[in-house]
Parts: sequence; structure tokens; C-alpha cells
Amino acid sequence: MSTWYENAVFYHIYPLGLTGAPMENPPGTPIATRFPELEGYLPHIHALGCTAIYIGPLFESTSHGYDTRDFRQIDRRLGTEEDFVRFVRHCHEMRIRVIVDGVFNHTGREFFAFRDIREHCGDSRFRDWYRGINFDWGSPLGDPFCYDAWQGHFELPCLNLQNPEVAQYLFDTVRFWIDTFDIDGIRLDCANVLDFAFMRGLRQRTEAMKPDFWLMGEVIHGEYGRWVNHETLHSVTNYELHKSLYSGLNDHNFFEIAHNVKRLEAVGPRLYTFLENHDEDRIASKLKNRQHLPLAYLLLYTLPGIPSVYYGGEWAIPGRRTNTSDAALRPCIPIGQEPGLHCALTDYIARLDKIHTSETAYAGGRYQELLLTNRQYAFARYGKDSICITVANNDDHAATVSVPVPVPANNAENLMDASIIPITNGRLSLTLPGNEGVVLKIREG
Repeated sequence: MSTWYENAVFYHIYPLGLTGAPMENPPGTPIATRFPELEGYLPHIHALGCTAIYIGPLFESTSHGYDTRDFRQIDRRLGTEEDFVRFVRHCHEMRIRVIVDGVFNHTGREFFAFRDIREHCGDSRFRDWYRGINFDWGSPLGDPFCYDAWQGHFELPCLNLQNPEVAQYLFDTVRFWIDTFDIDGIRLDCANVLDFAFMRGLRQRTEAMKPDFWLMGEVIHGEYGRWVNHETLHSVTNYELHKSLYSGLNDHNFFEIAHNVKRLEAVGPRLYTFLENHDEDRIASKLKNRQHLPLAYLLLYTLPGIPSVYYGGEWAIPGRRTNTSDAALRPCIPIGQEPGLHCALTDYIARLDKIHTSETAYAGGRYQELLLTNRQYAFARYGKDSICITVANNDDHAATVSVPVPVPANNAENLMDASIIPITNGRLSLTLPGNEGVVLKIREG
């Protein structure tokens, strides 16, 4: 039995940035009303063809959203519980699933357990809630104790997920978000360093809470199969494909992309695929040749994986992070401004969205490489009753290719413009303009 996420297309929102919320949230900050602006984006997301939203972080935090102050409160810079209940309800009415960030590796310094340790030191009942607590020396931030901090950022003390009390608190937190807001899944921040026993426990409990609940982990390095299996997570972020997509296009090297796809076949088509996100430079800035943007999205949507568009990507917005700020990756785009950003890429992505969600080949369909050179690449995806073939040319000049068709057939339909291309002696012969690609549908027989 298939699940909703097997054929999903995601729209990724960093809400604090998109709505222009202040980056500091001192205690006592008045509750804002920014969810109506986020709701205003839903018609655009629906028209684009996306069937799920990954929105986060949403937990009440001190600054950027990942220094959690309260796991069971909506960030006051965005709105209230009632606001988010309404947002999720409207999403579901439009058949859009909602995934939120679960920041369970660490907290902010204002989280109640860490505040109690700062106040009571060794007498705190929460002293075992954090990893590496040591009262023999102080922290760089002036605490009379030290602790493990995420990547050395002492504003982010690491939780001890092997403590049953901590794990249960977080399991109850997930139940709160499911029961209160009816969310459809959680993206686990820093999943590559989370305790595996904790993730197994989370998988067991969420399946009981909501059978089709989706767990996706942020994993940058490592063998993805360690996380993606029947015991831990359903999916992880495919940083390997992300890197090979822009690098392969920049270097005119489709071999890099094809090698990566083959290497990950054992994990299956369940990986969360993307060109950009709130931590990565915009793809429009990473590509040396902006004419490769449509090709990047063509590959994103037709290679194995669950594709995601990061807000602004559909308008080819540029942006690079600096040593001190991610602000350029997380811009404010007020509702009403987006029509002026509309471009040919927007319509192209919407077309790819429709193809991806309507063709069974992309709901976990088998991948087969058909043609591969440095600058031309063709592959098939197998559906229940048809096969879809992607053919791409990353050269600046037109290229004529002859692609073998893996089943008996007489013609192929161009899913981009509905034209028909004949199949002769089991091969497709076509000329692709420079920096362009095509998706073809072939019916057996």
C-alpha cells in the first residue's frame, strides 16, 4: 500500500525569514500575527503543484529558531496556537500535508531545564538532561559548569537523549504537536548525531499515534541506509545528490550525477531531494551558468527521490551565506510581491510538479540508465503501466542523441508540450537545444 509521501512534492518555508520576523525574541515579546501572511502563500503553493509543506522552525526560540525556549509553544514572532491550527486546517483542505522541524538534539539556554541547572547547579534535578555536564570547570559563556554544545556553539547545549526522562519528554512533545495541530510529520534537525535508540523509539510511537506520520532526518554525511529503514526514519536529506547536481552541471559532468544515483539505489527512492535550503547557497548563485537552472529542476523532479522547492527557488532568487549571516538565504518576500517575481522558470517548475505527481513512474518507480556522456544523459523511470524517460543536454550547443527504449513501443509523448516522437528500431532519435531537456512518456506495446 502506497503512502502519501511516496509521490509528494514539497515546498520548504523558513517562516521567520519569509515573513520578515525579527531575528531576536526577548522574553515578553508581544505575540505577532504573521500566520495570515503564510496562509496567503497557500494558493501559490497549490498552483505550483506542491502537495506538502515543510515549515520550520516553529518552536518558541530566542533567535534563529533552533535555540528552542519552549518545545510546546508556537514562536510568538509568528502567532498563536489557534493561528497554526487554522493554517494546518487550510492546508489539509487543499490536500497539502504539513511537516515541521523537530529540534531535538539541543535546546537554547532559556529552555526550562537548562535554566534550572544554571540556577541550582549540581542540585538541579535536570542535571542529567544534558550531555557532558561537568561541574569541575566553567563554560565559555560564564556558567559555573561546562557541557557538550552543538558544533562548539555554547548557545546550543546538547540534550542527553539516552536519558529516558528526556526521551519521554520529546515523545510527549511530538504527541502534543500531532494532537493539537494534526501535523503529518517531523523533520529531525541534526539527525546524523541523534541517538539511534531515540529514533527507533520515536518511529514506534509515531506509528501508533498516526500511522502515516513521516519522519525525515537532516543528514549531511554518512551512509543513508543507517537512518532510512523500517526501524528508524522514512527519509533523510539527500545532500549527496544536492552536491552532485550543481557540481555535475558546473563541470559538464553527468557522470558525477549518474554515479551518485547508482550509489544510492540500495537506499531506494525515498530520499528527500533538493537544490537549495535555508542552510545552503541558492542554486541560482551556485550554478556557473544560469541557463542550467531548468536542467537542475528537471533532474530534481525526475531522478529518484522526493523533490522539494525552497521558497524563492521558483523565481530563481540568488543568495549566498556569509561567515556571519544566513540572511541572504532566508529573505522576506511579502505576499503580493511574488507575482512580480514570476518568470519562465516558475511555469517550468509547475509543469514538472504536475508530471511528477501524475505519473506513477515517480512514485518510487525503478530507475534505469539509458545513455551517459559528459554532456548528455538519459534515464528511465518505470511506472505501473508506462515508462517515463528523461533526456538532458548540458552543452551550450544543440546535440543529437539516439536513446535506446527498453520496451517495445512505437512512439513517445513529450510531456512538456504533448508532441509525439516516433520510435524507430527500438530507439528515440531527437535533437535537444543547448542547455535543455525533455520528459517523454512511453507506453508498452
